[in-house]
Amino acid sequence: MTARSVFDAGEIRREFEKAGVDQKFVPIVWKHVIQKLNQDSKCEEWEWEKQVPSLPSAAYSLLRSKFKKPLSSSVHSVFHSIDNFTSKLLIKLQNGAFVEAVIMKYDTRLGKYGGKPRPGGLRSTLCISSQVGCKMGCKFCATGSMGFKNNLSSGEIVEQLVHASCLSQIRNVVFMGMGEPLNNYSALVESIRVMTGSPFQLSPKRITVSTVGIIHAINKLHNDLPGLNLAVSLHAPIQDIRCQIMPAARAFPLEKLMNALKEYQRNSQQKILIEYIMLDGVNDEEQHAHQLGKLLETFEVVVNLIPFNPIGTLSQFLTSNEEKVSRFQKILRGTYGIRTTVRKEMGQDISGACGQLVVDKKAIENSGLLTDIEDLRI
Repeated sequence: MTARSVFDAGEIRREFEKAGVDQKFVPIVWKHVIQKLNQDSKCEEWEWEKQVPSLPSAAYSLLRSKFKKPLSSSVHSVFHSIDNFTSKLLIKLQNGAFVEAVIMKYDTRLGKYGGKPRPGGLRSTLCISSQVGCKMGCKFCATGSMGFKNNLSSGEIVEQLVHASCLSQIRNVVFMGMGEPLNNYSALVESIRVMTGSPFQLSPKRITVSTVGIIHAINKLHNDLPGLNLAVSLHAPIQDIRCQIMPAARAFPLEKLMNALKEYQRNSQQKILIEYIMLDGVNDEEQHAHQLGKLLETFEVVVNLIPFNPIGTLSQFLTSNEEKVSRFQKILRGTYGIRTTVRKEMGQDISGACGQLVVDKKAIENSGLLTDIEDLRI
């Protein structure tokens, strides 16, 4: 029998409805499952009556017959970066495939805000995968080298948050892992609705969905998920360069994409995050900075310049030097008044940084980096 996830909201709600069980009990099931897994992340023996008290008897019968265990995926291994701020989870799905999720910890007390020390402390952001592999084929991205394998179900997406929550309290979620989220649209929407509801209660403002620019999906995203943060992997200021480094861009002409973003911003009244990977001699010259500035000057955006991460023999690209990145940033800021940041890369030593997520199980097993989940001491 195929394993089913209780975090697949559509499935469990349909089953509760067929059994005549009030759907108000669904979040209660989720709450107790999370609490139990936080105590024992493996939880080999699962007894629904024992683990989730005070449900109607019909709910227990349903859960025993339809959901033998609460999760359909498991944590195969965990890698910790030497920076002590980054952990990568290798998650095994029920079909035997693997995806990766990355926990990034930040200390909000570092630096100052308004001339005063920042309040708060450590917070964690989870980078989530939405597909096994990716069909976009971006030439600078390791995930693209895998090709597309399959979409994740909404339950498999939510389970990444469940697994990660056993290791760290997750404050933010970014869909910047493996896959193009908007190519798995229905599962994306359902999973985010679960994350923003009880018991997770994540604010939509703390969830970011990144896309290469799937225009038809962008056109309906705000209506389906209001308040969400949208990030666009632009990576070039003109269509020709985009097509060279992002073959899928041929299906999404830059002019039409910018029109879709203008409409999205008009409806959402939110800033858009523009992701721009810096490739030496390809898209990092001063002329490119001016082209990008002119393209974006009528938008409310934050441009995030991303240092290119080496991906072994898979890439023909080189990393832009710091001088070029700084000059590029100054042009966008000084000439066009566009807020521009440079991404601090985390987890490069465990291939957990931007563009590095690719599953090669044999290489992982031979690396000696496997950490059993039970041995973790966070």
